[in-house]
Amino acid sequence: MRTMTILIERDETIARNRLRHALQRAARTHRYQGEIRSFESPAALFRVFSPVRWTLIERLQKLGPVGLRTLARSLERDVKSVHRDVKILIEEEFIERDEAGRLFVPFDRIHAEFEMARAAA
Repeated sequence: MRTMTILIERDETIARNRLRHALQRAARTHRYQGEIRSFESPAALFRVFSPVRWTLIERLQKLGPVGLRTLARSLERDVKSVHRDVKILIEEEFIERDEAGRLFVPFDRIHAEFEMARAAA
């Protein structure tokens, strides 16, 4: 099962250390530990995951591999705007194309983790 974990981590050092430790664990156990994508702020996350893009990913997970026009019809959106969103999500590696050019979500599970703590006084 392929898993993507989405994190908001303001400190890039924390993100790099988390990724390094995950890779080391995977190397020791030879088990897939999932993939991690870190964003430096909620605004950065929401530039990629607008509500319509999140809906697009959900629909694509339900439909399985489909063409762009089929996806646009199922979302009741125009092909041009869906294409724009698909392009961004492919660049960000949240969706992919198969050998036939059909779009699909390569992850069985997408997990988002956010934390907000009170600032030190």
